[in-house]
Amino acid sequence: MKKNVGNLDKTLRIVGGLVIIGFGVLYESWWGAVGIIPLFTATTGWCPMYLPFGISTCKTETAEK
Repeated sequence: MKKNVGNLDKTLRIVGGLVIIGFGVLYESWWGAVGIIPLFTATTGWCPMYLPFGISTCKTETAEK
């Protein structure tokens, strides 16, 4: 798997995932389990939803001359 999740994207996914899980626990809802998805994509650095659209938030390496 080629990484396609950049640092800012990764940070936002971690915070968002934790917030979703927190609300799930707070409201005693199983919907909090959805927060696992952004946490997983942040820790692996790969998002399957980016593939069909050719999106990558990783910084590209420039070739040195």
